[in-house]
Amino acid sequence: MKFEAIKKQTLMTVPQKGPELQRTESEIRMDPLTRRTTRICHFMPLSWEKPDLGALVAKAGNWCPFCGDNAHQVTPCFAPDLISEGRMQKGDMMIFPNLAPYDSISALAIFGTHHHYIPMTDFTPSLMAETFGFSFEFFHRVIAAKHPEAVYHLINWNYMPPSGSSVIHPHLQVFSTSTPPYLMQQELDAAKAYQERNGTVYWDDLVAAEKADGRRYLGQIGRSHWMTAFAPLGVAGDVMAVVEDISSTLELTEKDLSDIAEGLARVMAGYDKMGLYSFNMNFFTGTADDGHFRFHLLFSPKTYFNAVLGTPDTGVLRNMYNESICMAHPEEINALLKPDFDAGNR
Repeated sequence: MKFEAIKKQTLMTVPQKGPELQRTESEIRMDPLTRRTTRICHFMPLSWEKPDLGALVAKAGNWCPFCGDNAHQVTPCFAPDLISEGRMQKGDMMIFPNLAPYDSISALAIFGTHHHYIPMTDFTPSLMAETFGFSFEFFHRVIAAKHPEAVYHLINWNYMPPSGSSVIHPHLQVFSTSTPPYLMQQELDAAKAYQERNGTVYWDDLVAAEKADGRRYLGQIGRSHWMTAFAPLGVAGDVMAVVEDISSTLELTEKDLSDIAEGLARVMAGYDKMGLYSFNMNFFTGTADDGHFRFHLLFSPKTYFNAVLGTPDTGVLRNMYNESICMAHPEEINALLKPDFDAGNR
């Protein structure tokens, strides 16, 4: 397992610091599997000032399509041959089609019609695990319908506006597809080549290497191994969770979902202390036959480069070159997250 980085140095004079040349370090890291690059640069303190979240929620307005009776009246319904009752309901949770679908089978799962706003640290492991499990029921309905898109089953989560969410009411993006998203396809292809070349599974080797190194490894909950990613996608780093021995979403057990939810709650607590309140979370999956792959997820906080101006954390490097920027070393981020992660073990 190679963790490669190209060190860079910028020389400049800064009026506030006198005539001497100042040196600014940066580096370009390569993802060990896909070779995509991340620039560790543009360093900033890992501390943000949260906006008035109450005012932000109020600004979104009093009417919400996912709240109360609205969810039963204005949300779309599935075709009868897929979901005969139109919308799936379980307790206060609901699943219905995404009005702006990403794929043929593209749905939204809401945590509850009465949960209009949930602060990040109020997502309990039980609530997350229940909603993940309900989403699995939807996936099984898609499979039972023998739908041709029932190949890869994905759960994605945009939480709060910086993440790209246009609705405050917490919900998951739930879809089944025969066409993997671009990065997931890259990982599937690269993992197959890795196994053919080395005779081992990349993620098994990654977990072993990160545990041995220790600087980015957070810990283990059940079968899930948690670590800060060496070459993150997000400006405040990413947390990756790899689940032992399984290749696909629907191989996750109820215990696995509970463990994943527990890990997410710990990570949310750590990032909350940095002042972050928004994130993306994505499942990466193969099929049950993809023995070269391991199910894993990424949790990536979202923020603004300039909150006053509303400057997004995605600039030209990410948008045009598809190259990520992280404003701190993942090892430093790990050290800040570790106390909250370890606290869950006590």
